[in-house]
Amino acid sequence: MRLAYARVNQETHCLSPYSTGLEDFAHYFEGSDLARVCSKQGAEVEGLLKHAELSGFLRVCEAQDIETVPLLSAWALPGGPLTRETFSTLKDRLVKALREVQVDGLFLSLHGAMATRGVEDCEAELCEALREVLGDKPLVVGFDLHGLLTPRLVEAIDVPVAYRTNPHRDHAGCGRRSAEILIRMVREGFRPQVAWRSLPMVIGGGTTVDLLQPMRGVFSQLSKAEKRPGVVTTSLFMCHLWNDDPELGWTVVAVHEEREAAEDLADELADLAWSVRHEQPPEFLNIDEALDQARSASLRRALGCVTICDASDVTAAGAPGENTHVIRALWEGGQGLRSLAAIRDDVAVGVLADARVGEVLELTVGGREDTTSPPLTLSGRLTRQGRHDAFGHVGVLDCGHLQLVVTERTPITLDPNFYERAGLSVWGADVVVVKSFFHYRWHYLLQNRLSLYVKTEGLTDFDAVRDLDFAGPVHPFQDVEDWRPTDRRRRLGS
Repeated sequence: MRLAYARVNQETHCLSPYSTGLEDFAHYFEGSDLARVCSKQGAEVEGLLKHAELSGFLRVCEAQDIETVPLLSAWALPGGPLTRETFSTLKDRLVKALREVQVDGLFLSLHGAMATRGVEDCEAELCEALREVLGDKPLVVGFDLHGLLTPRLVEAIDVPVAYRTNPHRDHAGCGRRSAEILIRMVREGFRPQVAWRSLPMVIGGGTTVDLLQPMRGVFSQLSKAEKRPGVVTTSLFMCHLWNDDPELGWTVVAVHEEREAAEDLADELADLAWSVRHEQPPEFLNIDEALDQARSASLRRALGCVTICDASDVTAAGAPGENTHVIRALWEGGQGLRSLAAIRDDVAVGVLADARVGEVLELTVGGREDTTSPPLTLSGRLTRQGRHDAFGHVGVLDCGHLQLVVTERTPITLDPNFYERAGLSVWGADVVVVKSFFHYRWHYLLQNRLSLYVKTEGLTDFDAVRDLDFAGPVHPFQDVEDWRPTDRRRRLGS
């Protein structure tokens, strides 16, 4: 048995003014290089994930002495839609690599919320191209649980398998589950029955954190369902809010040995997901309220740090990272709080690149392509500069109580390593600004003593979702009593 594995992964924010090009796929490996980074000794995504989906897939294959064939892995940070040329290049390279090998099946890692300018349903198009090469050989695809399933995508693949955790920490587990299914399909000639339901619901489930109610109960029921006879796997997709698709919504998947049982289970899981629709996210603070709470949390600051989630500029959801609202408040009113923050500005970072370390200068940041916040002028001393594979040129400006990291490309601050690599101590800070909804809570587990979510104005405001052009009523923006009519229309066209 020979099984191939590959990845093309990016989470797209369709309202972003920026496009994602081939150069933004800082993680790119082919063939033996891909096998090396996915080995037990390697790091699949350097600085972020030692073992992810492809590593998990490989461990199962290795344990069963199955030969694996590495194709390519392209992974970009969340951002704007891919250019058509970028998507075409990645698709052509992957299809060519698959044509050049003889394999019995393929495991592909996608996000599920990747979009391309001028290409409708690009992930479905990619899978259709791979299906033409594979013929009737199985194609199992691992997804982020914020992905979106469409009829084209489901038709092109054999089995979708989604993460089970939010914040995500089961990347490798998703790969292992996918490997077990793919191996069984090849070894036994087994073809599982896939049933899915599309719900007219974009926001619900409270915080949607899997460790907290109500989603803890939902994910627990998904796991229990897999212990029933004949059930192969179950998945829940909670959708990426800024995926510009008129049929955006939550999705459930039931995979069973028998068709009728799969359909019945899909209905059951859809009812389960629909039951938490009225549990809305908590109200976010304004920045002044957050600073007041941070000041009052003196003991917590002494034992670690307070994290402020810039919920209006979440780069981990694809926002550009140019928003100045929170940084302005820290600069103008954050005296007495040692704060760390980051901003994307390729013009400002060019000024820093031309300066000398130790030089004091005035710098204007923000307000470039993302105009939801005005430019901000501040002054400080340049303490460090250099380059990073993902963020481009990086400069650090010491503005007294505020330490500002300026990056050429989108800053991803969900891991303390972002600041530590810039020479800044998270442990020594009172306030650390993160641009992440969920994942930072896992990565900052040791340092974080209080999480504050702040809404200002920006591209990842939940209100921005109202501007999307939906094909019909969706919860919570309209009153929708039953998910079934919308599901029938979305899946069956009737």
